[in-house]
Amino acid sequence: MAFANNYSNLEKNNHTQEVPLQTSITETINQLGQTDVPRSESNIHCLTIVGQIEGHIILPPQNKTTKYEHIIPQLVAIEQNPKIEGLLIILNTIGGDVEAGLALAEMIASMTKPSVSLILGGGHSIGVPIAVASNYSFIAETATMTIHPIRLTGLVIGVPQTFEYLDKMQDRVIKFIVNHSKINEENLRKLMFNTGQLARDIGTVLVGEDAVKYGIIDEVGGLGKAVNKLKSLIEGKNKV
Repeated sequence: MAFANNYSNLEKNNHTQEVPLQTSITETINQLGQTDVPRSESNIHCLTIVGQIEGHIILPPQNKTTKYEHIIPQLVAIEQNPKIEGLLIILNTIGGDVEAGLALAEMIASMTKPSVSLILGGGHSIGVPIAVASNYSFIAETATMTIHPIRLTGLVIGVPQTFEYLDKMQDRVIKFIVNHSKINEENLRKLMFNTGQLARDIGTVLVGEDAVKYGIIDEVGGLGKAVNKLKSLIEGKNKV
């Protein structure tokens, strides 16, 4: 009887040890469509900003969003972690909350660790300041950037102060982009207020090389170039 009880307990322990592994594999299949993901110790942290940047207002559940309150603690942790020496930012965003986007951009720009951004698919609207906030920026050959003025949603009061508020917020965005890229203010404003390209809006769509030509993005390239550039920035900082 004692042997049977011990055997039963052993079988129960083995079973409980297998459950977390099976659960982990099932979750990986559900989330990523594969049974395992590559694992490696790295001194580079990859931060993804996708969908719409969610700020003070919660967006509908069907929207793909990146919540700025999730990104800010990650940036603080990256800055404080001695094992992380560089930050790779992957962007595929349609934009979103202006103040939330500027907050993320300011945090990235103020980090002491080297950072490289890579636009895949799109880096539109308030995604532009985030892209240029890094030490060096890349854009995929087929990726796009939409440069347009800011919008105001919700209650709009028809008074001069509303326009002044929008104008000041627009100036904040323009100033940040100009200070962290090679484009000058005159050309940036021309792109923003272009009326001949978008059917239902004003602004300009830049594809790959165009973003580099105007001086907003540093170079056309993909993941390999971005990682190599970040490694060289890390090595350069370590030598100083």
